[in-house]
Amino acid sequence: MPKKRTVIAVGVAALALLGAGTSTVAANGQLPLVNRTAKGKVDQLGGAARLRGDQSRLIKESIKRTHARNVILFIGDGMGDSEITVARNYLEGAGGAFKGIDALPLTGNLTHYSVQKDTGKPDYTPDSASTGTAWSTGVKTYDNAISVDRHGKAFPTLLEQAKRSGMATGDVTTSEIQDATPAVEVSHISQRSCYGPVATTKTCPEAAKENGGRGSISEQLLTTRPDVTLGGGSTTFAETATAGAWKGKTLEQQAKERGYNYLTAKQDLAKVTSADQKKPLLGLFAPGNLPVKFAPLLATTNGAALPAQSCQPEPTFSQVPDLKTMTSKSIDLLSKNKAGKKNGFFLQVESASIDKKDHAADACGQIGETQQLDEAVTKALDFARRDGHTLVIVTADHAHTSQIVDGTTPGLTVNLATKEGSNMIVSYGTAPAGGSQQHTGTQLRVAGYGPGAGNLVGLIDQTDLHFIIGNTVNRR
Repeated sequence: MPKKRTVIAVGVAALALLGAGTSTVAANGQLPLVNRTAKGKVDQLGGAARLRGDQSRLIKESIKRTHARNVILFIGDGMGDSEITVARNYLEGAGGAFKGIDALPLTGNLTHYSVQKDTGKPDYTPDSASTGTAWSTGVKTYDNAISVDRHGKAFPTLLEQAKRSGMATGDVTTSEIQDATPAVEVSHISQRSCYGPVATTKTCPEAAKENGGRGSISEQLLTTRPDVTLGGGSTTFAETATAGAWKGKTLEQQAKERGYNYLTAKQDLAKVTSADQKKPLLGLFAPGNLPVKFAPLLATTNGAALPAQSCQPEPTFSQVPDLKTMTSKSIDLLSKNKAGKKNGFFLQVESASIDKKDHAADACGQIGETQQLDEAVTKALDFARRDGHTLVIVTADHAHTSQIVDGTTPGLTVNLATKEGSNMIVSYGTAPAGGSQQHTGTQLRVAGYGPGAGNLVGLIDQTDLHFIIGNTVNRR
């Protein structure tokens, strides 16, 4: 087996080494990824155990390196521990493990909540805008706010700080690029719905260009100018600027005139060989959110009593680049451009529709999008192990409502046939059929791999991510 380069980590699994029965560091000082699959058959003595050997030295070695050159932050939107477990059980089995999410050696827990706009008191079940603002800027805010505090004051985002430090930057998502999680890195606005000039004039007048404001989320994105931006959301770029240098022109026209390499076709992404401030890459591969990996399988009243079902492919998924492809391309472009070579890079990557499919009580939808995140993390870890100076963090913005249960519940249920041949019943109990399932307020898992990942161990708050990552993006 080839030797593997060192990187430190905090992960959705915990600590152990690839080789069974040992936890020693390789002779060259490099740390492998962990292997958390069960040792044997889960019905035999010790078969379900995941730990291989003593991990004390691995922990000691993992916290030695503190300064990263690059940071890749992964967000599973709505990916609480329950969503991870549902996906792992279905795809890998009870004793199985994800090759990306579960391969990071150090792990911690993340508190997450927003604050009420009028009082500043905690709101225990936040949305993606307020939670994204917390890690992006380090400040708690009200639901729907994008990188402004409850008084409307804007704070610098991690991506903006990275740019000021001369780093290459990227923002990748499977949602519309104007959606809350990608938006928190590139814009500052009072309401997350203000995607373009039309909504901004109506809902966020303080930001409207005609009123002297920063503009809509899309317009601010063009000004913030990440080297790489990939996702959906091309519909908004057909809107017309209401004021400023590009008044009367669509946002697509503006992007092209400002030097962006503007893409909408999947096949064109593979042809891109460079992206930088002279010609940043803006890939919008769907009018709205990108298609998901698995076709819908909705929970229903008394669904637990139905025969177990399996997830099926979503036919439209092949029409767009998947998350692992967008992640791999982004890493390649950012690490090779002039800024990335000189000062490193910051990249945020989101699997957005774990949340969206959880809202819809669509078990297969959320499982497929968790798998997409895992595949993307695997690509990042491949790079981090070769590079040796990259911090990879995997976490979520908020928790969600799916639960593994034992049978029929008063809510909605679905019966899934897992990889192992067992039945797994998943329940959604916070909204009726056809309604939107709610977020939940439980703490989240946070995991990392690379220099500085030791700071993620134990209980931290979502705002701590801003300062942990800030140690890299602001140290120049």
